[in-house]
Amino acid sequence: MSTPRATLVIPAYNEGENILPGLARIIAATQTDAEVLVVVDSPDDTTVGPVEEFAKSHPEVRVIVNDYGRGPAHAIRYGIDAATTPTVVVTMADGCDDPRQIDELILLVERGVVVAAASRYMAGGQQVGAPAFKSLLSRAAGRSLHTLAHAGTRDATNSFKAYDTAFVRSVGIDSRDGFEIGLELTAKARRLRLPVAEIPTIWLDRTAGQSNFKLAKWIPKYLRWYRFAFGRRLSLDQLTTLTNRKAAS
Repeated sequence: MSTPRATLVIPAYNEGENILPGLARIIAATQTDAEVLVVVDSPDDTTVGPVEEFAKSHPEVRVIVNDYGRGPAHAIRYGIDAATTPTVVVTMADGCDDPRQIDELILLVERGVVVAAASRYMAGGQQVGAPAFKSLLSRAAGRSLHTLAHAGTRDATNSFKAYDTAFVRSVGIDSRDGFEIGLELTAKARRLRLPVAEIPTIWLDRTAGQSNFKLAKWIPKYLRWYRFAFGRRLSLDQLTTLTNRKAAS
């Protein structure tokens, strides 16, 4: 394998063999040389065995065990910290994301944006099969952030994004629960007035396994970063001071 240009981070929790169809689609669709990190919370996660077997014929794929703490936020942070490339793409293990956008997202970051979003809510995008209330909240948040806060994407809550690795490491990740990291990093980019871009994607609800998304528990976490996206331009030092103060309060 040549030196990878990007790292694909896939947080997984007890997916078992359900992860394999989506993982195979990711490998088939991604033309960019990339390392693929499937991040689990424990060595006995049911995802480990199937992925290790898959990796025998796909050496770019490996399983890593997150030791930051349980849950998707810790898994995503761990995966990004383990990345060895300038660009990181976060995509889900459930097969809902369309991997055909991965190469385009990587190219956007390589062209200079710090956050490249796969958007369900722009022209050409679509969301199929999501719970109605969850979809309504996500769509309302994304469109209002785009219109009112000029966030650069209509789908700030979508986890399917590519990031400039140096940007993520400079601003840090404060999220410790759920999947709000995509919104957090979009909000931080906006407050720093750094470029965010989007391309359309079609999201299909999972057909196997069970979602681990906990809407009621995680809404307050999303609201924190939704509010944070509004406000004056900050320097990196000001952003760090402000987010540290909020985390301590």
